[in-house]
Amino acid sequence: MKQLLLVFIGGGFGSVLRFIIGKWLTNVDNGIPYGTFAANILGSLLIGIILGLAAKNETLSQNQTLFLATGFCGGFTTFSTFAYENHVFLKSGDFTSFAVYTFASFVVGFLAVFLGLFIVKV
Repeated sequence: MKQLLLVFIGGGFGSVLRFIIGKWLTNVDNGIPYGTFAANILGSLLIGIILGLAAKNETLSQNQTLFLATGFCGGFTTFSTFAYENHVFLKSGDFTSFAVYTFASFVVGFLAVFLGLFIVKV
């Protein structure tokens, strides 16, 4: 039960922060949804750091890892919003934004995870 509560609280914090970043960065008129992009890339970097620390000499406990990686990063990042935004691009015929957003999200997201792991030298 304690682990469920840790994931629940971490997810709440992550979701609220994602909402704030989304409101601050996203302007539908300029194309790319920067709020979702920023949350997903920052979340990728954070999960690389968090899981890297958890793997390195067991720096983080299982409960800390659940709170931060599963809870916070799970609530902070958003594949469903990413998928919907791509649907909007395709429906409107904006294939360039679709391609740039999708490619950049995957490539930069993977690089951010690797950078997070590199930062903690796993």
